[in-house]
Amino acid sequence: MRFVGIDPSTKTGFVALAEDGQVLRAKELTGISDEDPKRMVTLIQEVIVHVQPGDIICIEGFPFDTQRAMFAGGLHHGIRNELFKRKIPYHEVAPNAVKKFVNVTGWTGVVGSKKRLTGKAKKEAVKTAVLEHYNFENKSDNIVDAYILAKIAQAIWLQATTIQFLPKYQDEVIKRILQPEPKKNAK
Repeated sequence: MRFVGIDPSTKTGFVALAEDGQVLRAKELTGISDEDPKRMVTLIQEVIVHVQPGDIICIEGFPFDTQRAMFAGGLHHGIRNELFKRKIPYHEVAPNAVKKFVNVTGWTGVVGSKKRLTGKAKKEAVKTAVLEHYNFENKSDNIVDAYILAKIAQAIWLQATTIQFLPKYQDEVIKRILQPEPKKNAK
């Protein structure tokens, strides 16, 4: 059994952890070509080649603020469609929940003078938090996010098979994934 994290992007982060949490694979996947649809199709196929039956998978949810919305939407749906066709289940994790799992809120400073973390500063905060939580580091923020997703997959499995005590922020993430709030009907 492996715990897998997938962070879909033009450089897709992929991390597979062994049952004991050791990194089996940490790779940035890019597909072939700079032009679509070849790039997207080969990137989706590259992700699927790395997935194995029996993997516990977490995939990051759709980004809300991407400048390449068409590519991101196609890639996210393409990966999910391929997993579905192969009857490989996965858990979807909202982008903010990925950061929350390592206690990154997206803000810095004290109440009354907080500043929003954006761009590179937010990515560096996540990298620092992952290093502090798990002693894992990688120069690629895509791989770092995929690592967090793999750790979330591991926590979900442990939640179902053992008694575990997680920090409150991690427990909240797991509960939200396993017991999502019902979607409201549009009127």
